[in-house]
Amino acid sequence: MEQIKNRYCVIMAGGIGARFWPMSKTSRPKQFLDILGVGKTLLQMTFDRFTRLCPPENIYIVTNELYRHQVKEQLPLIAPEQILCEPARRNTAPCIAYANHVILQRDPEAVIVVAPSDHIILQEEVFAQNVDDAMQVAEKNDWLITLGIEPSRPDTGYGYIQFLDGAVIEDVPKLKKVKTFTEKPSLSIAQSFLESGDFLWNAGIFIWSLKSINKAFDQHLSEVNELFKEGAGKYSTPEEEPFIRQTYSICRNISIDYGVMEKAENVYVMAVDFGWSDLGTWGSLYEIREKDEHQNAIVGNQVMTYDSEGCIVNMPKDKLVVLQGLKDYIVVEDDNALLICRKEDEQQIRQFVNDIKVEKGEKYV
Repeated sequence: MEQIKNRYCVIMAGGIGARFWPMSKTSRPKQFLDILGVGKTLLQMTFDRFTRLCPPENIYIVTNELYRHQVKEQLPLIAPEQILCEPARRNTAPCIAYANHVILQRDPEAVIVVAPSDHIILQEEVFAQNVDDAMQVAEKNDWLITLGIEPSRPDTGYGYIQFLDGAVIEDVPKLKKVKTFTEKPSLSIAQSFLESGDFLWNAGIFIWSLKSINKAFDQHLSEVNELFKEGAGKYSTPEEEPFIRQTYSICRNISIDYGVMEKAENVYVMAVDFGWSDLGTWGSLYEIREKDEHQNAIVGNQVMTYDSEGCIVNMPKDKLVVLQGLKDYIVVEDDNALLICRKEDEQQIRQFVNDIKVEKGEKYV
């Protein structure tokens, strides 16, 4: 697939992955880990994936300033000015606005794909073709495009996109006009979404022209966009860091979905299937890992199981572990922390992490 010079990629890599505790910790979140055991971290896999679509020098990593050195260490090909460091977490809208204005200084005709750094894509070629198709459409139309995954179960951990029936344009029949967005519904509502047949999981991957997304920011989130406009001429210079520090101190905390996508009229979703997982939880990793004859997904050379099934186990390589009588459990040890939790309760792990911070201190998280 040909790299096209006006194509850019923004990889969002600032999250702390609390639901993946204890492997994912504030000092080294999941995007910097080789969670799949393939010799590459999730960030490295994401970067490699997008080099099929745009030149490496057009890929920007937006991360927390805590992780600047980890990004540089893991992606030695990229220049320092391609690492955009946020001094505080302000959700995805400021993150995207920041990257937009850096790219605007280089190329006002840019077409951009925005993606998280910690997703799994099992069918890389299909993914590249889907994004290529979407970028071609975005270049010609004032549309904001997102990728939607055919739901396989009524998952309450994902956002959902409802689409209007009927093909939008002949040559991209998978493209549908978006009707509504719904964040993480209850189980009964998720079940009704699945039965209706006109909902997709929101993959959190966006494709648009720079002109279209900046226009949308001006219309729907102008107070955020105006802040970053004031940095014109400062990006990729020594003035960028103090300007961004000041900007983030007063910038609103808001997601791109809530701030722009749910309000805009020109939003389209492409229904895709390329073996996607947002790898948000241990349960989502269980889904894609190999299992033994008792449906246990085990990492660790010395794990012995008796009367146990449906578990995900992640242990240090040479730690001897014996499990007996467990069904559908998460059992994970990393450094100085051990988690034993029912898979069905995995959404509580974020709360566990908050409680640990309060009661036990930062060293465990």
